[in-house]
Amino acid sequence: MALRVSQGLRTILHGGASGLALAMAVATAAGAQEAQPAQPPAEQASEVEAVVVTGFRASLASAINVKRNASGVVDAIKAEDIAQFPDLNLAESLQRIPGVSISRINGEGRQISVRGLGSEYTRVRINGMEAITTTGGTANSGGTNRGRGFDFNIFASDLFNSIAVRKTASADVEEGSLGATVDLDTASPFDNPKPQLVLSAQASYNDLAKDVGPRLSALASRTWRDGTFGALISVAYENRHLLEEGANITRWTYGGSNGGFNAASTLPGYTLAQINDSNPATALYHPRIPAYVSYDIDSERFGASGSLQWKPTDRTNVSFDALYSYLAGTRKEAQLQALGLSRGGSGKPQTIIRDGVVDANHNLVYAKLDNVDLRTQSAYDELNTEFKQFTLAADHRFTDKFKVGGLLGYADSTFTQPVSTIITFDRANSQGYSYDFRGDRLPTILLGFDATDPANWSAINGTSEVRLRPQFVENQFTTGKIFGEYDFNDNLTLKAGVDFRKFEYDSYGQYRTSETVSQTLTPAQLAAASKVYSGFGKHMGLPAGNATAWLVPDIDAYARTYGIYSNTGIYALTNTNNSSARGQYGTVEEKDAGAYLQAEFRFDAFGLPFRGDAGVRQVNTQQESGGYAVVNNVVQLVNVRRDYDMTLPSFNLAADVTDTVVARISAAKTISRPGIGSLSPGGDVGVQGANRTFSSGNPDLDPTQSKNLDLSLEWYPSQGAMLAAGVFFKRIDTFVATLRTQAPYNTLGLPDSLIAGTSATPTDIFDVTQPVNSNGGDLKGFEVNWQQPLTFLPGAWSHLGYILNYTFVDSSIEYLTSTTPGAPTVNATLVGLSKHAANATLYYETDTWSIRGSAAYRDGYLTQVPGNDGNAYHGTNSTLNIDAQASFNIRPNLKLSIEGVNLTDEFNDQFVGDSNRLNVHTHSGRTYFLGLRYSY
Repeated sequence: MALRVSQGLRTILHGGASGLALAMAVATAAGAQEAQPAQPPAEQASEVEAVVVTGFRASLASAINVKRNASGVVDAIKAEDIAQFPDLNLAESLQRIPGVSISRINGEGRQISVRGLGSEYTRVRINGMEAITTTGGTANSGGTNRGRGFDFNIFASDLFNSIAVRKTASADVEEGSLGATVDLDTASPFDNPKPQLVLSAQASYNDLAKDVGPRLSALASRTWRDGTFGALISVAYENRHLLEEGANITRWTYGGSNGGFNAASTLPGYTLAQINDSNPATALYHPRIPAYVSYDIDSERFGASGSLQWKPTDRTNVSFDALYSYLAGTRKEAQLQALGLSRGGSGKPQTIIRDGVVDANHNLVYAKLDNVDLRTQSAYDELNTEFKQFTLAADHRFTDKFKVGGLLGYADSTFTQPVSTIITFDRANSQGYSYDFRGDRLPTILLGFDATDPANWSAINGTSEVRLRPQFVENQFTTGKIFGEYDFNDNLTLKAGVDFRKFEYDSYGQYRTSETVSQTLTPAQLAAASKVYSGFGKHMGLPAGNATAWLVPDIDAYARTYGIYSNTGIYALTNTNNSSARGQYGTVEEKDAGAYLQAEFRFDAFGLPFRGDAGVRQVNTQQESGGYAVVNNVVQLVNVRRDYDMTLPSFNLAADVTDTVVARISAAKTISRPGIGSLSPGGDVGVQGANRTFSSGNPDLDPTQSKNLDLSLEWYPSQGAMLAAGVFFKRIDTFVATLRTQAPYNTLGLPDSLIAGTSATPTDIFDVTQPVNSNGGDLKGFEVNWQQPLTFLPGAWSHLGYILNYTFVDSSIEYLTSTTPGAPTVNATLVGLSKHAANATLYYETDTWSIRGSAAYRDGYLTQVPGNDGNAYHGTNSTLNIDAQASFNIRPNLKLSIEGVNLTDEFNDQFVGDSNRLNVHTHSGRTYFLGLRYSY
């Protein structure tokens, strides 16, 4: 069966040019026939006009019209009213679409994956122009985005009017996506020619942070000169305070790692050789850095959009759109960890196991230990993202048949983390420490001493750390395109165009020359530079006996006393004299020039009306990337250039089987370019606490290519109702995988000077990573979507309705463990792929009030293959998020609303290995919103 699919797909793709010519011929012939009166002309998905709707049910009906009229597979979301999107976060709205899953940061959606393909494989366009937004995050939530993925959390949803997710390709839409192209559109004055003013005010409350914050928005729009000129401006502001708390284990590792446990260790039923077994396949595993952590997050988000539209004649349209957003935040961290279990030398080799329990999966789930090195650390980060975009678009119809248009655009996303500070205090060889993972996910950690007493901690030069790591990332896009359309007749339109995109990426960071060089503090000095963190563990189900308070470095007091931000002496920062700082440096310039030819056609065959498009896109890509690398044992700046060409055919066909049933078939060849951060020719030697890493880029990575086939059948039984099912198949030639190995530093061919001033030694084992092109594989699945307003029910029941969708995706990928021919591989699903995803929304809406509840389920997925420290892989367990909204119209133009987000306080539950070893288990609480909305 798979062979037959492959042969059919190959025939369609290789015959792209022939298919285009054939479609033109068929549609031209059909032009001589009478047009079918029962089927009005349908708009192509790439030209969907904004529709003014009010209410949740009306927004669903409008989105269904977009899907029904498209030639390919398109799903859409429309605003309920001007400046009123269905969800507070764009990613949260997108997850309601079949096949779309999201990842979260601080309790709200950050990035999306579509049909199992992560954010790196999904392009986002804003007002017709491609853009990338970059934000920062904790390591548990993906860290700083240095790739092509789009961070949706930078924007307030109030600024947008519609979202369209294009799951199939067409030649007139720029290349770069394997999963989908997502179109975000802001509001425009011609959406509604009447003067409009909208004011909205909400208060948010998080039950974990126990704090209230404002959320405000306003929109004003008006047209003049008989509706030929219009202006719109929209602004949104939000301030939030959140906490994220839980366990942070930093993986599990095998007993023989980092020199093994002390020879005095005893474990019932096991010999010392078994305790310190270094074979990952047979060894006992233990938590690498068992810890509890709290993040205190303040964020402030401001956004503005503006639009000018001019229609000087009935044949000419000109529009200018501007979008601005600024996300500013601070993050404070308090963490208490058993660092000694993960480092050699005076760490793990001195630790003695006194007692323990090993489960059926060879995990040391309980251990009582002596001589354990403990650490308490504080962190403070300032994270800012500024995004701005400007687009100018125009089109003119010279005749009834001939139209020309164009677009110019510029977008800039700048992420700055000017302050990124960690200060640690330590306690060497602590006695009576124990951990216990035999209960639920959260472990019981007993310290055996008073962790709030400054006398029990020390700050020692050469051991304790002061990390200062400011970093900066900037992405810039410049776009220009021109297109022309010629209508041969009612059944055939020929489109052609050229486009140019220039993408520029710059990243750099600063580090201290040595982070373990710091003041040795007396007990009095340590007490003066510390404080007690307390109140940990609310609403968490924390096992009895765990510490809820401990001493942490007071970063403000430490900075005032020891001048760590003076950029002088031992606290001076460097850009290139530190290996880790050099590793943050990277530049990429990418120029993409494309041209396309596409026929849009309508014809009758077999007694059925057909519509669709067939086209081909030709693309040239030129890349230049730079970074610091070791060449002949000397560190120097290296620049690498390359270019490649691609021919990308596409074909979409829809048939109106009946007045209510639409069948579709789509085929295309698509590409996705490698992640920006992977293209650097440079490398990064990192030493952070017990972690030792060497990562390098690969400027010769090939883009991922896919041959795609989609089939769908859709039934539209009544206004606002739809039952749709589709299957999809992707044959992907290669994936960019991260090759991971472990090796002593002195075998990497790097000079010892790169680790001078750190706590690492040349014999330490380093985790070595590099992106490589690995074998591809097949991705296949199906999705079902059912939207039904229950208007056929009697009386009050007719106001009910529901939305249900389910997606299944599967893949089988062979991940490399080495580039050596014949080396073993790891077979697993694609990273980021959830096999099962489902969404359900039940709503009730009248002219006066409405209420709805939504559930979003995402199956567990892998995040890294193969894993570190002998683990087969890393992953995230399944999630089920519950949200609810209700509103009441006090007056026709005044609405009261209440909303609850993450009502079950879902945990971020991450694991390592094939036995679900706990890696991360944190939560951020429930958030409630109460607001008023006035419109005129």
